[in-house]
Amino acid sequence: MARVAIVTGGTRGIGEAISIALKAQGCTVVANYAGNEAKARAFTEATGIPAYCWDVGDHEATQAGCARVEAEVGPIDVVVNNAGVTRDGTLHKMSFEDWNDVMRINLGGCFNMAKAAFPGMRERGWGRIINIGSVNGQSGQYGQVNYAAAKSGIHGFTKALAQEGAKFGVTVNAIAPGYIDTDMVAAVPASVLEKIIAKIPVGRLGHADEIARGAAFLASEEAGFITGSTVSINGGQHMY
Repeated sequence: MARVAIVTGGTRGIGEAISIALKAQGCTVVANYAGNEAKARAFTEATGIPAYCWDVGDHEATQAGCARVEAEVGPIDVVVNNAGVTRDGTLHKMSFEDWNDVMRINLGGCFNMAKAAFPGMRERGWGRIINIGSVNGQSGQYGQVNYAAAKSGIHGFTKALAQEGAKFGVTVNAIAPGYIDTDMVAAVPASVLEKIIAKIPVGRLGHADEIARGAAFLASEEAGFITGSTVSINGGQHMY
């Protein structure tokens, strides 16, 4: 039977590419989204992948959403925690709401999804959790104390949960993308984008399908001996 995979934020950008890659690999994929109904409909029409709406930062909504997926599609074998938002600004100007929204969705969403899916994975003796971090969670970024903190937290969350899951056949890994040519990056002013690209040794932005290929491998049977790792896909922008 095909593995059931959920990709949060799975109808746009990197999440869309991951959803498509997992389907091509043979998974039965469900894409989660937060509220862009028009984009979700267009995504489903183009790919045949069903889209389920809930806010991953809402614990009860996530529990209910995952229960619905399991009832309608099947037990969840693969979770890709990709959903995320930005609320950029220096600490001096950042509101608590800007801080809290990013922490609640970007980091809290990982907890909420794992809390819903991890017990079943343990019981069945197989599971894959893949958390999408960021180069800015590794190196920091001016004007992103909230985003960098949340993404850095994802990397620590990954290592800790990997230790809990290992003996049950559940692997937990992270991917830390660099700057990828998505709508989020396209919103960056051209002058700033030029400076960013100048710091990337390969001399270009990454592509969403390059992240998707990494996620598809980590979700595969062949990746069973990889857990607690963060795979950096950033064109050499940050190395350590």
